Amino acid sequence: MKAALQLFALPDLPMVQAGDDLAGLLSAAMARAGLAPQSGDVLAVAQKIVSKAEGRSIALASVQPSAAARELAAQTGKDARLVELILSESERVVRARPNLIIVKHRLGFVMANAGIDQSNIGADGHALLLPRDPDGSAAALAVRLGLPVVITDSFGRAWRRGTVGVAIGAAGLPALRDLRGQPDLFGRTLMVSITGFADEIAAAAGLVMGQGAEGQPAVLVRGLSWSGAKNPAAGLLRPAQEDLFP
Repeated sequence: MKAALQLFALPDLPMVQAGDDLAGLLSAAMARAGLAPQSGDVLAVAQKIVSKAEGRSIALASVQPSAAARELAAQTGKDARLVELILSESERVVRARPNLIIVKHRLGFVMANAGIDQSNIGADGHALLLPRDPDGSAAALAVRLGLPVVITDSFGRAWRRGTVGVAIGAAGLPALRDLRGQPDLFGRTLMVSITGFADEIAAAAGLVMGQGAEGQPAVLVRGLSWSGAKNPAAGLLRPAQEDLFP
């Protein structure tokens, strides 16, 4: 393990629009900052700019709520059109109460509002959906940029207050690292240690990205080291047979 890491927010990224060459924008920002990719670098990219580039913004005026959406909207106090989008992106509703809907997203994430957001998207009356294939999006960016990529989002946690950055897409590194069978500091064999490596990167990058008006949606994490086979962020999802709280 390295003794130190560096986090660099990429400077002067423009507001991303649908159809933009996101890899080109990120590459140019890295060049402006003098950050040529090197071994141990990972680029953390906020989901929001990936979704924007992929055209995942939906005008609420174009959404026709179903009866189920209207019923759930009445229970939660949310806009029925937004609820319709939440339901359309989800496998099932896990919990609902006023101003909160927790769902199992079609990608397998258990999350609030199916990850649909209306903040920092630059268009009133619109909502932004998650990328259709975050691991695929990360892989495409990694090929273009020549370094591993983690796509991040902010999740709440069932057992703790506050949101934290997590990886919803990853490429070029082991998103999940299985350390079982390796020795600990005293030579004892690790039996259950599996680390969410990509989640740890996302959380670290979140300290620089921020959650409000910082406008720093891409962060280069420098100084990492790892071993193990590459695997995508989908591997971070707990299989149904291991889920004690379905």
